[in-house]
Amino acid sequence: MVDWFIHKKIVVVGKENVPTNKPIVFAPNHQNALSDPMAIVLHLSQQPVWLARADIFGQSKIVDALLRFMKILPVYRIRDGIGNLEKNDATFNTSVKVLENNAALALFPEAAHTGKRQIRAHKKAVPRIVFMAEEKTGGKLDIQIIPTGIHYSHYWKFNRVLLVNLGKPVKVTDYYDAYVKDAQEGIRKLREAIYEATLPLIINFKSVLYYDDFEQILKIYGQRFLNRSGLKPTHHNLFKTDQVLANRLDQLEAEKPEETKKIVERVGRYYQTLKENGLKNRLIKADRKHFLQLLGNLLLLVVSLPIYVYGLLFNALPFFIVDRLVRTKVKDRVFWSSYILVAAMVLFPAFYLLQLWAVSPLLPGLAAKILFLLSLPFIGKLAFNWYILWLKTIGISKVYRIKWLNQSLFNHLLAEKEKIYQLLDQHLEPAEIQ
Repeated sequence: MVDWFIHKKIVVVGKENVPTNKPIVFAPNHQNALSDPMAIVLHLSQQPVWLARADIFGQSKIVDALLRFMKILPVYRIRDGIGNLEKNDATFNTSVKVLENNAALALFPEAAHTGKRQIRAHKKAVPRIVFMAEEKTGGKLDIQIIPTGIHYSHYWKFNRVLLVNLGKPVKVTDYYDAYVKDAQEGIRKLREAIYEATLPLIINFKSVLYYDDFEQILKIYGQRFLNRSGLKPTHHNLFKTDQVLANRLDQLEAEKPEETKKIVERVGRYYQTLKENGLKNRLIKADRKHFLQLLGNLLLLVVSLPIYVYGLLFNALPFFIVDRLVRTKVKDRVFWSSYILVAAMVLFPAFYLLQLWAVSPLLPGLAAKILFLLSLPFIGKLAFNWYILWLKTIGISKVYRIKWLNQSLFNHLLAEKEKIYQLLDQHLEPAEIQ
């Protein structure tokens, strides 16, 4: 329920790639701390035993309890102290037993999260563990490694889109003979195979110099690139064309660095002007449909105002407590969504029960009390959507204010956006996706 509350939409692709009668190892990319294992645990029927870096333990009793609930085992690294490395033996032995029992295991091949749409080099942990398990049976387990791509429309904002891509299995038996002949060579080959199988499932910017700029281009140009590619406007299709767009931008930087620099600088100036005037790129359009949209939004806001007030009244306190605590106490933004998820799982149910106790005398009968309690998370999300519509309406009104009071500025932004589109159209061919 909390996961549904936090996400606007959850899309899982490729469930048919996960065998139901073989030992499985999920090998996801790692970008967003505890949110990444939750993306697997909450949306797949398989409930794997997880291996995670040991330093995520011991930060709070609540987090530790959640880690135990999620069946997460610690893996120690040199930075955790050489004396702790021997503790890995118990973790690895448990992992092998999980696979021997035809169950599921999960660990991150990168061994650390990035907070960016960039994949790191894979470590040896996945190949080592699966080969250890295969050795015990002479290569008869037939372990299937499921490369997994986890993608967020935003890393920590509320009401984001989550996409989980499950790739075709990498079969350990295909590399077992190479491992028997030369253990290090077998490990290297399997590690590379997992890495290559993950790339089609994620957005991966190679650029270091222009990473943030390319992210901005994705935001401004992604929808147009999707339309140029002739695909239906779905979240999964947008991911696929954004993936191609990211690769094309990296290629453009490699082949035409000067042209790339000019485009990046132009996009930067455009975004800075938008920011200075409190405007959104999506509202810079030549058409005149904004007025009807503005009237429609205002009508809907007025009609649904009682729903917003109801939802705000019973959800505002836990929502803002969670948001405030995380943003002020947690310095690393990569952990924000994880702490928000954990805190929400504790605070929202607690507040709902307290509010039920407070209003129970006013509710006739048990059925009314249960209905009230069940309505709170749903009405809370409706209230948040009302708030988002309000912000969008304010954004449209700002466009009208600029049009009326500073027509030259609006025309400048419109011309700049079109010029950016033309430059990108000129250098980037549409995606060819079936």
